[in-house]
Amino acid sequence: MKISLFSAFYPFRGGIAQFNERLVEELDKEHKVEVFTFRRQYPNWLFPGSSQFVQESDKKKMQRALRIVSTFNPVSYFSGALKIRKSKPELFIANYWMTIFAPFLWVFARRLGSTCKTVLIIHNLQPHEPKFFDTFLNRLILKRFERVVVLSKQVQNDVLDMNQDTNVKLLYHPWYDHFGPSIPKDESRKQLGIPTAANVLLFFGLIRDYKGLDVLLSAFKQLDSSYYLIIAGEFYGNRHGYDRWLNDTELSERILLADHFIPDDQVHLYFSSADVCILPYKSATQSGVTATAFHFGLPALVTDVGGLKDAVGDKGIVVPANDSLLMAEGIKTFFEDEGRLERCKLEIERERQFYSWNYFARELVEFAIEG
Repeated sequence: MKISLFSAFYPFRGGIAQFNERLVEELDKEHKVEVFTFRRQYPNWLFPGSSQFVQESDKKKMQRALRIVSTFNPVSYFSGALKIRKSKPELFIANYWMTIFAPFLWVFARRLGSTCKTVLIIHNLQPHEPKFFDTFLNRLILKRFERVVVLSKQVQNDVLDMNQDTNVKLLYHPWYDHFGPSIPKDESRKQLGIPTAANVLLFFGLIRDYKGLDVLLSAFKQLDSSYYLIIAGEFYGNRHGYDRWLNDTELSERILLADHFIPDDQVHLYFSSADVCILPYKSATQSGVTATAFHFGLPALVTDVGGLKDAVGDKGIVVPANDSLLMAEGIKTFFEDEGRLERCKLEIERERQFYSWNYFARELVEFAIEG
């Protein structure tokens, strides 16, 4: 069938763009898919990082998204809607993760006509940094789209709490497989300059307050010298709040800080080097970081927030949020409870087939067009 899909795509960077590049790759196998993206996602003065765009050296498989809308230019909402309508889709799929996108997505869906099915993939409904207009815009968008797909039970509950009549389906986040296979641990650690015998922890992704890196650093200070921490990701906002740990001479000798956006072709180095991936989040819905960790066969320690507990199951350990003492104890359990790491890895392999992109794409389309 003819499908039009709107989301962040190349040249925009980040997890949502990666998610949809992989989804479209799978949809393309059985459908005719046209993809649309932003002209401008945020004004530069609103963007907390160094750049919204990938570097030319970054490896990207897909570069064919038509750039049609600027978030803060209402005129582009209508010109963008016309371009999507001209693609004559039978199904329109849109991605939603910030409430400021609701107005133009509402226009897009409304202008498609009654013969086109519409489905909204909601990554986050409740923002990590709430604004006064969030509830109004969320209600607006939920009423416009016929069907909604969510990636965690937490978001499913948020949707139904806001609109009990929403036709919603839970499809768990597929595991990312586009970063390539892992490489031998000794080789990756050598490339990154990490001690080969250390117990290596990985914090991966953009660094914002709700990600809880401060809690992890406090927990790390309680661990002995056999532990090593990789922090791989760009700071969004002020990094000074972390300096008391990062500038601690004793700790800094056991920390690799790669404080920049990690290109796709280097991701495998960090995950291949680690023994455990740590998500110390203070709030969350779901995370593409667990989807990447499990692809590389890496167990995870997460906090009991949002949908992280459901995503991890027996593939890792869950601890309370904002508790560095229990986080440190949870980390030690991986290495002191004999066989714990191996049991988690076996569970990852057992579940791998249930988190494929093929399954996600097939279920998404069937749900969107049923009835």
